[in-house]
Amino acid sequence: MKITVCTLIAYLSTYGVCNSQLSCQHNGNFTYCNNGQTFERSGNVIYDNRGNALQQYGSSVYESNGTTIQRNGNFWYDNHGNSWQQLGNTTYGSNGITCQRVGTVTNCN
Repeated sequence: MKITVCTLIAYLSTYGVCNSQLSCQHNGNFTYCNNGQTFERSGNVIYDNRGNALQQYGSSVYESNGTTIQRNGNFWYDNHGNSWQQLGNTTYGSNGITCQRVGTVTNCN
């Protein structure tokens, strides 16, 4: 199972192709989500507990499965036609998913 964009958004707390009840807790370089995924950030690379990796270069994020996510201002776009808009602590996805970060918790619905 790959790292979903919504989980990435929850991890980076800025940005799905995800279930509508995703919740993630951030603790330093680690993020723990209620879908069972755990993330660790090391420099510009994010690793999950399922063998996937995300690498960030400037405004672009590259996933080990070939997904690319590009940031342009308050908007994020992937190479599958999905987009997200960030307004403050809330991110709105083109698929109707909304993610909001409050403190160390990010919830998507």
